[in-house]
Amino acid sequence: MAYAGAGALDAATPIGEANGMVTILDTVTNPSNRPRHPEKAKRPDSPILRKPAWIRVKAPGSPVYRETVDVVRKNGLVTVCEEAGCPNIGECWSKRHATFMIMGDTCTRACAFCNVRTGLPGPLDAGEPDRVADAVARLGLDHVVITSVDRDDLEDGGARHFAETIRAIRRRTPATTIEVLTPDFLRKEGALEIVVEARPDVFNHNLETVPSLYLTVRPGARYFHSIRLLQRVKELDPAIFTKSGIMVGLGETRNEVLQLMDDLRSADVDFLTIGQYLQPTRKHHPVAAFITPEEFRAYETIGKAKGFLLVAASPLTRSSYHAGDDFAALRAARRERLGR
Repeated sequence: MAYAGAGALDAATPIGEANGMVTILDTVTNPSNRPRHPEKAKRPDSPILRKPAWIRVKAPGSPVYRETVDVVRKNGLVTVCEEAGCPNIGECWSKRHATFMIMGDTCTRACAFCNVRTGLPGPLDAGEPDRVADAVARLGLDHVVITSVDRDDLEDGGARHFAETIRAIRRRTPATTIEVLTPDFLRKEGALEIVVEARPDVFNHNLETVPSLYLTVRPGARYFHSIRLLQRVKELDPAIFTKSGIMVGLGETRNEVLQLMDDLRSADVDFLTIGQYLQPTRKHHPVAAFITPEEFRAYETIGKAKGFLLVAASPLTRSSYHAGDDFAALRAARRERLGR
C-alpha cells in the first residue's frame, strides 16, 4: 500500500473525544463482515500502548465534513483517509480535503503496518477517473492527492489508470494541481514512465521505514528500488516535485533515519514527511516507541539542513496532510533557491 502513516483510531485510542471517530470509521469503511486482513489472523496479538497526550484529534462531524462524505459517496469513490484510518480525517474533510484511493479498496500486498484491506482485487473501473475528476470539481479543490492500493496483479501496476485519472482532472479543472502517491511498480517495466508522462505536479512514493525493517514491515517492497524510482522521476522530468514519507516509532534508530535522509537527497528528492506510526490492530506491527514533538522538530531541522526544499515532521504528519499548503511552500522554496 502506498500510504505512510497508517494507524486507525480504534481500540488503541485512549478514552476521549477521538473515540467519536472510531464509530464513524467503522461504519463507513467496513460495512461487511469480510475480514480486512486474513493474512494476519494467525499472528499473535501485540500489546497496544496507550497514546501520549500529544496525540489527540477532534472527532469529525462538522457540516462541511458531512458534505465531503456525501460527495465521496455519490461518486462511488474510495479514500485512503478512511481505508487507512487516518487520524486527521476530521480536520481534512472539514476543509474538503480528501485523498482519493483509486483502483479499489483491496491491496495485493500485506504490509505489517497498513490497515488497508488485503486480498485479490477486482477489475479496474473505467469510469473511475471521470468520477474522481467530478468529485474534485464538486469539492472545489485547488490541490488534490491521488493514491492507490498496490496492484501487482496488473501488467503495468495500474500506471495507465493513474495517468487517465490525472488527465481527467486536467480536463475538468485545469487549474487544480495534482499530487500522486504511487506504489513502487516493482517489476513493471515502463510503468513509471507512463505516470510521469501525464505530468503530475508532485510525484510521491513513500519509503515508509528504514531498510533494516523492510523484511518485517514492508516485505513486498525493496528499499533501493524505491530510492531509484524517485531518482528516475527527476531524470525523466526535473520540473516535477518529488516527495517521500516515513513513519517513526517502528523500531528504527535515529542514525538510520538520518541515513535515509541522505539516501533520499542523493536521489534529489524535494520533500520529506515524517509521522508517528500508530498501530491499527493487535495483529499489526507493534509501536516500539512514541516519538516526542521535540524529536520531530529535530528531524525537521536536520532534514532542511541536508537540503530538502521542505520537511514536515510531527506526530500526526501524514503523506497528504496539509498537502495543498505544502505544495505552495514547495514552489516558494524552489523559487527562492533559484533566486527568482
